[in-house]
Amino acid sequence: MRQIRPKTAHLTGRRTTMATLAGLAVLALAAAGCGNSAGPSSKPSTGAGSAHQGGVFTILANSSFGVADPAQNYTLEEWQLLIDTHDGLVGFAKVGGLPGTKIVPDLATSIPIPTNGGKTYVFHIRRGIKFSNGQTLTPSAFVTTFDRQFTVPGPTSFYSGIVGASKCSVKGCNLAKSGGVIANDSAYTLTINLTAPDPEFMDQLTLPFAYAVPPNTSLKLTGNNVPPGTGPYMWKSYNPNTEAVLVRNPYFHVWSKIAQPNGYPNEIIEKYGLQVSDEVTEVENGEAQEVFDGDQIPSDQLSTLNSPQYAGQVHVNTLTADWYMALNTQRPPFNNLQARQAINYAANRTAYVKIAGGPSLAVPACQILPPNFPSYKPYCPYTTGPQTTWSGPNLAKARALVKASGTYGDKVVVDSTNDQVGTELAEQMVSDLNSIGYKASTQLLSGSVQYPFVQNSANWSKWNVAWSAWYQDYPAPSDFLNVLLGCGSIHKNSDASPNIAAFCDPAIQKLINQAEADGSTNPAKAAALWTQIDHMDTQQAPWVDLYNPKQIDFLAKNVHGYEWNPQWYILIDQLWLSK
Repeated sequence: MRQIRPKTAHLTGRRTTMATLAGLAVLALAAAGCGNSAGPSSKPSTGAGSAHQGGVFTILANSSFGVADPAQNYTLEEWQLLIDTHDGLVGFAKVGGLPGTKIVPDLATSIPIPTNGGKTYVFHIRRGIKFSNGQTLTPSAFVTTFDRQFTVPGPTSFYSGIVGASKCSVKGCNLAKSGGVIANDSAYTLTINLTAPDPEFMDQLTLPFAYAVPPNTSLKLTGNNVPPGTGPYMWKSYNPNTEAVLVRNPYFHVWSKIAQPNGYPNEIIEKYGLQVSDEVTEVENGEAQEVFDGDQIPSDQLSTLNSPQYAGQVHVNTLTADWYMALNTQRPPFNNLQARQAINYAANRTAYVKIAGGPSLAVPACQILPPNFPSYKPYCPYTTGPQTTWSGPNLAKARALVKASGTYGDKVVVDSTNDQVGTELAEQMVSDLNSIGYKASTQLLSGSVQYPFVQNSANWSKWNVAWSAWYQDYPAPSDFLNVLLGCGSIHKNSDASPNIAAFCDPAIQKLINQAEADGSTNPAKAAALWTQIDHMDTQQAPWVDLYNPKQIDFLAKNVHGYEWNPQWYILIDQLWLSK
């Protein structure tokens, strides 16, 4: 997911702002000072006692997440709250670390095995569950949920493979009539029919777009009024100018601790409008519990937070995301494999990591799949040491490849954003290119313009290298390998063509198609294929992968039970407060 502001944005949508890293560029935050956690990393402090319910958990965010309707909102900022107020048929296990990437039954009693050649799913819905307005959950709720994806409409095409979805529009949708989503409220079953097998359909059902809402929910946008849900909390109020308030759902009971455990705070409040420096101060003083993890903490405050007195309050996690420079494979010099491999050998990833804020905030990378991701196996052919992790550039190899490619002396345009970090990344790439014989220059655009510009084939003649970043939608290798480098993700003359490099290798695409087909019937074979595809893509070098970013969570001293989930990041409702 291209992230504008976590999962804000894509994150939401899921791409982070360059501004977030701008303040980190001068950061001297030492790795030893922060815990790199993949699961529970906070222990109750002496005298804190055991986990217990109670209190108000306050999050401070510089700005809100916009429209709150779960059928349309595509931000991590709201998703971190929606997972506490709503549920889907299935969900990611609500625990920290790699176990948090496992899909488990939620409002469905089990995960069904598809029939009809992988196109039909029959879910058995749990009985005795109520929405926060007291209305009993029935399978019909999901018919409304999926209809709303097309009438609101939703921002994605995740559910376009449902039978009858092609006939839906903002004017109306009736997936029950089309036979795509069929509810049997007597038998408590829900049948979903697809037009073709989709091994990622379960992943897509974990997202808040597919969370149950009452059957009588409007098929139009509800704006800032969040429809009732079934989770341990409910929305009391939301004003994008001031705050969001979640309180306990009086009708909630635990039906699956792994899918939806009860929460600890009595209330969860997210307040908007403070400067981030003031957010940090309030959390330091115990006046609030969390600085929203999508906000930029000023570098001088980050340096202070590195001191021993904040040990246990600062948590750093590597995100399943790539920051990279796409190479334009449609024009010289990077329509030549040797030229693409040359700049991969020459890239000074230590310098890029420094721009990102240092090794505490970024990990150098060579391959497409990020660490702690399904099918990831370390692989880095573009280095001076063993081919597993990057240890340094190999300029001699790079220069030899440039000469062999016949591209020595070619002009190269590096496109990036015009903020501080975007500029520094582009300038470093220019330096790397010039060091091996190219004549490189920068082309800097505003953040709102740059991504659409480099996606559109009408602009292919105007750049050779382009900065981008991608954050997972869900933990499936195709979200990187097919979405970003598959032949089907090249949409000419479109601002929505995520394969920026315009890279299409028929042999690799054949393996991608096979891995997709095997995903439902032979997961182990599919997983092995995705690893092979990742390594093959890396060898073909359509990108210069720079680094995998990390994220900082800063919590108040009275917060305990920290867990970091690879999909949802911090699990807010699982934090408990001491006095």
